Order: sequence, then C-alpha cells, then structure tokens
Amino acid sequence: QVQLVESGGGLVQAGGSLRLSCAASGLTFSNYATGWFRQAPGKDRDFVAGINWSGRNTDYAESVKGRFTISRDNAENTVYLQMNSLKPEDTAVYYCAAVGHVYSIYIPRGQYNYWGQGTQVTVSS
Repeated sequence: QVQLVESGGGLVQAGGSLRLSCAASGLTFSNYATGWFRQAPGKDRDFVAGINWSGRNTDYAESVKGRFTISRDNAENTVYLQMNSLKPEDTAVYYCAAVGHVYSIYIPRGQYNYWGQGTQVTVSS
C-alpha cells in the first residue's frame, strides 16, 4: 500500500519561505521520479517542479524558477520543496506525486501513479 503524506504548508507573508515535505511509504522510493503540483481555487492542477530518482535532474515551472528548489532524500523516503520569496500568487494547495520506472523529469501529470493529499499554502500580501 503506497502512501504519500505531505506536511509543511501554512500561512506566510509575501517574501517569506516555507519548506514542504512529502514522506512516502509502501514503495521503494529510489525507484520513483517525483513531482510537485499546485492547484488554486477554480484553477487546474499545475506543474511546479520535478526530480528524477537520483535527484541529479530537476525541472521547474517558469513561474517558480529561481525561487523554489525541489530535492529528495532517498534514505528518508522524502521529497522536499523549498519555497523562497513567496508571492500571493503562489497561494494554492500543493500536491506531491510519484511514478515508478520513468527515466525522465518531463512527466505528464496523468502519468503519476501516486498522489499526496495536498497541503495548503497561503501567502498574504
């Protein structure tokens, strides 16, 4: 039974930082590419960042490039999203996702097999 559990969301002022965590269980984490997505009310669930199994390759949405950093700790079965210089437009529910045996960081949203429950990030102006 695979489960992804997110934490770290909350309320932060514009310009502040948050670190999201997603702890995985029920899978061999090092075999999975992972990604972060976000969804604001009334909007689609959009790609934020992706990372391959080794952590050596990453990809970011243009809107977060230079501000957010995705990383992973395979020993702890955890993927992180460090978010700096947060803006009100970053407000959304953030989801982590994982897919096995995909050797690319450019993975369509629909290809991810497993999803976390989401964690709310609210950035005040």
